[in-house]
Amino acid sequence: MLTLDDLEARLQSLLEVHLLKYLPGFKTVERVSGHLATAMHNYLKQVDGIFFAPNVYAINAHPSTLASWFSNPEILGDFSEALRVAGEEAGFHFLTNPTVITASNLQLNVGTIQVIPSFTRMGINESKEKISKSRISSPGENIPKHAFLIREGGNIVPLIHRVIGIGRGPDNQLVINNPHVSRAHAQIRVAKGNFVLFDLNSRGGTFVNHVRVSKAVLSPGDVISLAGETLIYGQDKPPRRKKLKVTTRLAPSSAPGQQSSTMQNDKHSRVLSEKKR
Repeated sequence: MLTLDDLEARLQSLLEVHLLKYLPGFKTVERVSGHLATAMHNYLKQVDGIFFAPNVYAINAHPSTLASWFSNPEILGDFSEALRVAGEEAGFHFLTNPTVITASNLQLNVGTIQVIPSFTRMGINESKEKISKSRISSPGENIPKHAFLIREGGNIVPLIHRVIGIGRGPDNQLVINNPHVSRAHAQIRVAKGNFVLFDLNSRGGTFVNHVRVSKAVLSPGDVISLAGETLIYGQDKPPRRKKLKVTTRLAPSSAPGQQSSTMQNDKHSRVLSEKKR
């Protein structure tokens, strides 16, 4: 297995190729890659001789730091791909393709970052059976990518399932231990490529941006309140608008002088035709 220094060096070399055009200076790349490599290496889990690395990496930083370092929407995808390549070269396995997300933290100094790694809810023993494939397959293609919820305290909950139950009951995907929250309080489901929040006839109600709702399509930055429990919906790489397809090609426009001449010739032809009649 690679040492932490080897892993950090490999990750840094992969990031330098892509990130120097985004991040202001070499030191920034070095610091971010160091934090990510340490998070991956320190949180490895070994099951029957197989090393699993975290597949979600939340970068916590001051809002101004996030604005200057991660303003380009493609940068998080480059981070995720570099983690995947470096991890697989090191012989590690991931439950799903690694995902890098960001979360604002006003308590951190500008320029300071924290990386919090985590594993998705998919069991490692369940995923171990799929390692014979080149890479463990990611969730369904219809699930919005890079979506997550931020709980109070900065905890990140990746949304990787088509249906996410939220409530006090232990059978929910997101369990909230709050007596004011119903056992089956709300549900988030995928519909037409979006995550949609549904209230399940809860006692305390479900609110989005301080408005009580029974159903709401979620957008990045939405504040969800469940009987006083606050969640923030985020999506680091919202889907881009598809390129417009050209259905009819227009003929090249003539120069102003040529267009005027053509109009005059057409008019002259019509006059001659009328005289002949």
